[in-house]
Amino acid sequence: MDSTPAYILIVEDEPKLAALLGDYLKAAGHETAWIANGLDVIPAIRAREPDLVLLDLMLPGRDGLDICRELRSFSELPVIMMTARVEEIDRLLGLELGADDYICKPYSPREVVARCKAVLRRNRRSPPPERHALHIDENSWRATYHGIELDLTPVEFRLLRTLSAAPGRVFSRESLLDGLYDDHRVVTDRTVDSHIKNLRRKLEQIAPEAPLIRSIYGVGYKFELS
Repeated sequence: MDSTPAYILIVEDEPKLAALLGDYLKAAGHETAWIANGLDVIPAIRAREPDLVLLDLMLPGRDGLDICRELRSFSELPVIMMTARVEEIDRLLGLELGADDYICKPYSPREVVARCKAVLRRNRRSPPPERHALHIDENSWRATYHGIELDLTPVEFRLLRTLSAAPGRVFSRESLLDGLYDDHRVVTDRTVDSHIKNLRRKLEQIAPEAPLIRSIYGVGYKFELS
């Protein structure tokens, strides 16, 4: 039995599959609840926030991506997306909507339990990091790291502000590009890479032993506070 039981919300419109997942999760020591209609998910979470949501992509009433988008507007609770739509994997891998992991159908219930355990352990052992080392003042467009002011360009400031606002979340290059320039000029993915390189260099000049921006091969970047 898992030594860290949790309350897990299963959002799945196939009753047999939901029941099977529930049985395996309960056997691992967790408490579960089941919702079949996408329209009921947000109200249920607001009524009692679970420790983790298993969220199917294709649901009646409202799809999983839309649910995840609204959920991230008010909560950072862990979400594992479940999908049979292979074409959506790139979007899920990019975690543009804030999902913590994804599982492709068909899957083994044991794999789902293992993924839940890993995500729960990661979130419980990594509470929201203290932000005293990095401070961003949006009013004055100034950023300091370990008390030292960073000499950032407007684009570098926007990148750092976006990444640091969601530690651990992976941002695709495309999503980062959307917020780089006020004039919405057309730029390439490599533009992001170049700015990230310069931003890393400035951060590492202050604390070379604690890199903050990590590359996720084939996807994009994420921010990690040490």
